[in-house]
Amino acid sequence: MTMVYPPRGRRFGALAILTLLSFSAQAAQARLLIHAGALLDGTGAPPRGPSTVVLAGSRIDAVLAGHQAPEAGDEVLDLTGHTVMPGLIDMHVHLRSESNPKAALDRFRLNPEDHVLRAAKHARTTLNAGFTTVRDLGGAEVLALRDAINGGWAEGPRIFAAGRSIATTGGHADPTNGGRHDLWETPGPAEGVINGTVEARAAVRQRYKEGSDVIKVTATGGVLSQAKNGQNAQFALDELRAIVETAKDYGFQVAAHAHGEEGMRRAVLAGVTSIEHGTFMSDEVMALMRERGTWYVPTIIAGKFVAEKAEIDGFFSEVVRPKARAIGPLIQDTFARAYAQGVPIVFGTDTGVSPHGDNWKEFTYMVEAGMPPLEALTSAMSVAAGVLGQGDQLGQLAPGFLADVIAVEGDPLSDIARMGAVSLVIKDGEVVRYENP
Repeated sequence: MTMVYPPRGRRFGALAILTLLSFSAQAAQARLLIHAGALLDGTGAPPRGPSTVVLAGSRIDAVLAGHQAPEAGDEVLDLTGHTVMPGLIDMHVHLRSESNPKAALDRFRLNPEDHVLRAAKHARTTLNAGFTTVRDLGGAEVLALRDAINGGWAEGPRIFAAGRSIATTGGHADPTNGGRHDLWETPGPAEGVINGTVEARAAVRQRYKEGSDVIKVTATGGVLSQAKNGQNAQFALDELRAIVETAKDYGFQVAAHAHGEEGMRRAVLAGVTSIEHGTFMSDEVMALMRERGTWYVPTIIAGKFVAEKAEIDGFFSEVVRPKARAIGPLIQDTFARAYAQGVPIVFGTDTGVSPHGDNWKEFTYMVEAGMPPLEALTSAMSVAAGVLGQGDQLGQLAPGFLADVIAVEGDPLSDIARMGAVSLVIKDGEVVRYENP
């Protein structure tokens, strides 16, 4: 029996989709055929015309020219008015939270389980926006959510999680900043706070013990921490080198939050995989990143968001507010300079600072700053997959790759804002969302 579903104009909820998929699974070797009006394969190649993506279970079986006729037992999704592409990858999110005027108070009133439940909601929102894989850079609770998603207990994107970030005493990720001194004991490597090379190595090993996938280090001050300086270097070079060397022993990449030039320079010299934000990136640092192959994760949307909210009385504390005004507006210009100078760039948003589900807006800011739409999209496909070490599994529509597929109506290369209206989301071969007006 050949099935074509759902009828045009119909939107299916998750339960209805699962029912249909369960029925189809009864047929031996049932396949799902996606009839695309146009196709981006994720490699940066020009778009293809009408195509058929054939899914068999959790993998892509074939990508064929034209709209192939179904065989007995096949199911078909009609997306002939859409552009089909790989599921998107965001290399910098924070699923556990979302900026709001009560965020400082939430540190004192919310328990870890509260953060997990909020993260689960944010994960569903992220997946429905077409981001089937994310790298979460800070939040111990996200490790549990990652495992729940992998085990089928929760719905969300595939997560590569850092767990707790690594900071120095009083640094950007010191969890006791801004609080009463008698409420917390002095944090150490177990809490992600280090001083010296011995503690630096201990903090990496603790992340390994806890099951992290990647190491996050706050190489400079930051915007949203309750600390005065948003730019100063916060690690000595030997501390950063100890983190990177130990991370390599345990198979970790290292992502370095950095706004100020000197902290960035030290992080690149130490051998980190990526620089996150990079606001005050100098020409010297850009040259060093090109030389060493260090990736730049811009997070333009986060800068724009904090600059906007800094003008609202009470949204941020009076410690955070001047940093948001000074740092936020500069990131897009830094991106434009970095792109023009050939710095390796991979997609990332810092979502959680900005609202979850708005990750796609980063594409519009990248294009505004001079990156062609196809290159911007590819930075969230095969480029991001390669940086994650998943280049043979994710980021492409090709036989043998995991069946992560999304679609938007029309041509996003002529109007990048179309990425804000995803019509189809498939993760691991399971239909999460399907709208076809």
